[in-house]
Amino acid sequence: MDQIRWIHQEEGVCEGVFKSRFFHDEDGNDELNIAVKSPDLMECAEKCVEGLNSLTESQISEICRGIIDCAREIDEDGEIELPDAAHAADILEQCWFTMLYVNMLHREDEVSYVLEGEGDWGDVIGVVVNNGKVAYVGVDYFEYMKDE
Repeated sequence: MDQIRWIHQEEGVCEGVFKSRFFHDEDGNDELNIAVKSPDLMECAEKCVEGLNSLTESQISEICRGIIDCAREIDEDGEIELPDAAHAADILEQCWFTMLYVNMLHREDEVSYVLEGEGDWGDVIGVVVNNGKVAYVGVDYFEYMKDE
């Protein structure tokens, strides 16, 4: 495993970087940030990265359509040109991702994570994936974050 290069580790938060197969940061790099709430969840972080990098084509399409729908809601004036459903993956050229949050409280929890990003539309959005299923794409992703 060891897909994550840990940069900062302490009891309150651990942060690292990993390579993403599908998503990029603002500079076009495939290396994204990851954060966990404690060192006890570092093994869970590896599972989350593996899950993100193993998304299927249909899951990526679902995420892209969700991003487009969210961007349309944010861009009420229609100033930003967005791809149609047939070319949904093109939306990934208009957005970037900044952080993958491990959305698990215990090692025994189902694999759950939140991918946070932005786009040409200006607002931060999140993609919530629980147990291999896309649960939510939109601006209210913090409502899906598990908290002790």
